[in-house]
Amino acid sequence: MIKKTIIMICVMTSGLVSMPKVVAQLQQQKHNFAIGFNGGVSLSSTDMSPKVKQKMLIGPTAGFTARYISEKYFKMICGIQAEINYSHRGWKETMEDGTGDIYKRSMHYLEIPLLAHLAFGKEYGNGARFVLNLGPQVGFLMGEDEKHYITSINKEQYGKAAEKKFDYGITGGGGVELRTGIGHFLVEGRYYFGLSDFFNSTKKDYFSRSAHSYISAKITYLFDLKK
Repeated sequence: MIKKTIIMICVMTSGLVSMPKVVAQLQQQKHNFAIGFNGGVSLSSTDMSPKVKQKMLIGPTAGFTARYISEKYFKMICGIQAEINYSHRGWKETMEDGTGDIYKRSMHYLEIPLLAHLAFGKEYGNGARFVLNLGPQVGFLMGEDEKHYITSINKEQYGKAAEKKFDYGITGGGGVELRTGIGHFLVEGRYYFGLSDFFNSTKKDYFSRSAHSYISAKITYLFDLKK
């Protein structure tokens, strides 16, 4: 199933030849497996309806990465990448009434993206590649906390705990991979768009939408277990 998914993405991305020729080109099998770790920062916010005026919350993100390169199609290297990450999400509100009051919600997630990995550039030896990663992501809320310095205003989201722990959405991004004799170093930017709500969203509930979104910048280090 994974192999079929990779082939499908490669074909849609290139769109250059007919299916018989594609099959022939995809006979260039690769078996590169690498593991490592990643870390960086994220700027998160939430999409709420009714709208909540907010600013992005800066927080850390870090975790483990595993990548398998299985095919080469023309000059495009195709594979799959999985991660297990900690992600700090949430949002921040600053009142504009001159009081300087602040509300901040921090939400701590364990997230698992499963990504199609595409790379363009040097295949062997040291050098640079341009990489693209895109796919679904699921997450599990491990905990949350509030910093509430607002005394003059009370809003629906204040003191309201997340009612749904499971999160899912789509993530994707691109960057540069530098291949060296001691491993692979990747610098990547990524965007996550949440498709699920963390508050209940039935007709009787106040919020009809409450979903996460964030952009992140991270550095990943990988070393080969199988070339």
